[in-house]
Amino acid sequence: MTDESDQSDDDPRPVPPERPLPDDCCQSGCNPCVFDLYDAALERYQAALRAWEARHPAA
Repeated sequence: MTDESDQSDDDPRPVPPERPLPDDCCQSGCNPCVFDLYDAALERYQAALRAWEARHPAA
């Protein structure tokens, strides 16, 4: 029998990306900007979190 804590060790909850600080943007119009990269990482995190929550409904 596998307890729930063993399952969470094998399938940890996704960790959100760290939001860049305002000073991390150089304001020179980079493409992609650090905030664009953050937005993309945030979307991937949200999708991964939804999938994780579907696998762990009791969490």
